[in-house]
Amino acid sequence: MDCPAMNTETNFSTVTEGQDPLHLLNSLYTLWTKKDIQKLRETATSGFAALKEPLDGILIMLENCGDLRKGKGHSLGHYIVTEFQDWIRTNPVASQTGMALKQQQCRAFTIVIESQANLLEPLISVYQLDQADRAYLLEQVSYLSERGRYKEAALLAIKLNLQKDLNMEEICTPLILQDKANIAEAFVANEPDLQRRLVQMLDSWCDSSFNTKNFIRKYQGTSPLKTEKMNHKVLGKLVFRLLELYDIDPALCPNVVKQRHFGTLKFLLYRRFVEKDMTEENWADHIEHTVGQNRWLQDQLVNQLVRYDLRTAARWAYHYKLPLDTLPYEVAVKIQEMQLNDCGGILSRDEHQQEGLEDIENDYYYQLPLPLDRVCFVGTLEELQQCKSVVLQPGQVVGIDMEWRPSFGVLGKSRVALMQLAVRDQVFLLDLPELLKKVETANQQEEFSSFIQTLFTDSSITKLGYGMSGDLRSLATTYPVFASVMQHMQGLVELLSVHQQLQKRHSNNSVTGSRVVDVLSATASCQGRVVRQPEKGLSLLVQHVMGKPLNKTEQLSNWEKRPLRKAQIVYAAIDAYCLLDVYNTLLQNPDRFGVDLQAVLLGKQGKTSKEEKAKSKQKTHPTPAKEKCESSESELVTSSSQSPIAPKEFHVICDNMLQGLGRYLRCLGVDVKMLENDDDHRKAAEIARTEGRVILTCGLPYQTLRSQVGEGRCFSVPCSEKAKDQAVRVLKHFNVLVTPADIFSRCQNGDIAGSLKFLLCWQTGSELTSQ
Repeated sequence: MDCPAMNTETNFSTVTEGQDPLHLLNSLYTLWTKKDIQKLRETATSGFAALKEPLDGILIMLENCGDLRKGKGHSLGHYIVTEFQDWIRTNPVASQTGMALKQQQCRAFTIVIESQANLLEPLISVYQLDQADRAYLLEQVSYLSERGRYKEAALLAIKLNLQKDLNMEEICTPLILQDKANIAEAFVANEPDLQRRLVQMLDSWCDSSFNTKNFIRKYQGTSPLKTEKMNHKVLGKLVFRLLELYDIDPALCPNVVKQRHFGTLKFLLYRRFVEKDMTEENWADHIEHTVGQNRWLQDQLVNQLVRYDLRTAARWAYHYKLPLDTLPYEVAVKIQEMQLNDCGGILSRDEHQQEGLEDIENDYYYQLPLPLDRVCFVGTLEELQQCKSVVLQPGQVVGIDMEWRPSFGVLGKSRVALMQLAVRDQVFLLDLPELLKKVETANQQEEFSSFIQTLFTDSSITKLGYGMSGDLRSLATTYPVFASVMQHMQGLVELLSVHQQLQKRHSNNSVTGSRVVDVLSATASCQGRVVRQPEKGLSLLVQHVMGKPLNKTEQLSNWEKRPLRKAQIVYAAIDAYCLLDVYNTLLQNPDRFGVDLQAVLLGKQGKTSKEEKAKSKQKTHPTPAKEKCESSESELVTSSSQSPIAPKEFHVICDNMLQGLGRYLRCLGVDVKMLENDDDHRKAAEIARTEGRVILTCGLPYQTLRSQVGEGRCFSVPCSEKAKDQAVRVLKHFNVLVTPADIFSRCQNGDIAGSLKFLLCWQTGSELTSQ
């Protein structure tokens, strides 16, 4: 510390009026080194009062402190100025004016620059720096920026409200290259024009003609330079987050939107030609919506299709009227052949691919046991009244589901477009967007919301759902008028919880060797058909209970497009009606399935004893010692209350922060999917809902993800733990029983030895953190 010589014999109790600032600094320094905070505060307070010119005296003390570059709370200089800031509030001193004030402000700015902006806020308050000449303030910011101190320049500009007078690109570009996008965001906060310019600048970096190397060369002297931040995926993710944060029209960022649509295009091709779980109609509908009139995307569609189906590539090239000389040679030739053969509609399905397919699918999949004329589309208030009179009957049992158009990661939240209500002899499909358009008066709106409110809160009406909490959250997000539904919900049977009971019972029987009826085995078969993907979610439950799965090829339809196709209407009706059949079958065969439906009926549990409540509270509220690392687990069932399950029955999706954990679990036979590094956390919720997986995450994303999936379907592990320890925590919590046979089921090459060692450590309770 570059302070004057310190006199350790100073008598701190005697401070005279007009005390020399350096003498006071000496005194404070001695107490600072001794960490005598109480005496330090007393001496500072009396010393400030004894200074002849307090404002000048504080500047002299700061100019002679050598520790100004230390962080807040770690330097004597920061302590002095913050204590003075507090003292001056109760002991006002005469402020300087004119030239004297300008001189003080000039000296204060010099101290700010020397202190790496650590003293900026208190000095602004004490010396009215925000009232200084604006040209002079801008000069100070430019001085910092020219010397590569971009963070300090941005913070100074923010505190002094100078953003509008500065070049946003010159300030924010180096910040983003230094991985300090949060400061760039703070720079444009509350400035809509700067926000638009920022996202447009980032979007311009994603243009195919943008020369990244030449651009980065301008900032080679900047340290540390994170050149990987110029990756299009990273930039695209940042831009989309800012577009949503600032509510900016995506049309301002054509390059990023185009790249995102291209990603959607590849995903749709994968679902259609690899997983084969989309019908051609809804696939084509999404392709049209994604590609639109963008010529680049049209070309990319054709080029990508060549890898999968040449005929389909030719049909789409013909549909978009792409010039033959711009197409791949084999596509141009195929178009000419199709024209000669007069193949018909360019987007028509190939008859030889569809011949007999519907009969095969009808035999394989669960079918709607009602004629189609018993499925009523509700789009008017009169039709809604008819629906209400049927559904709101005491003792009624209603299967409920909801549909919305998938967003495929593109900006904007999908809104609930359809609510399906199924009773024993009828299914109602509520067109929510259209109905809400037609409730013009306050009374009509109240009547509509009252219908939904009564449906979900009337305990005399049994509601059947699968992952209903997630559906209701989406409903409340889309239509705030229904936001209070979840707060008073009663009489809901959550069949997702029933499904979990079935899976645990099956796993328990597998472990104990019990010879009971295997209700989880696939009982359906279809001659001549190969099941491409294993069933999951509701489809798997229906297969377990009814013997046949659901046909999910319409799941990713555009549910906002009207009119709905017949296949969409059938799919929507089945998704709600199958809940009735599953529920009734479980009720009629309690011994076979061994599921306690009463235990999962919300709002009808009845009163519990004080002892039961105490036990429940003890389970759901961990002790303070455990709360630190298990705060997110309070809503989950503890491992001691679960039956053991086999790793192959444990299906998880790991957030991109837990890829190490995912690899360990995979080596132990667990069915693991992992997000890519550039995937949004919310993708985990989408996968979890569609595939019936448990989300494994950590940190802040947990709260968001937990709200998007069913209760107990999201688990947070401590970020600070190593992957091995995280794996132990997950296995113990979900009571996953691992055997050597499980280890060899998924791991490859050198992973086997490591997994065996890991299993041995876990079972023997050895230390896992050592390598």
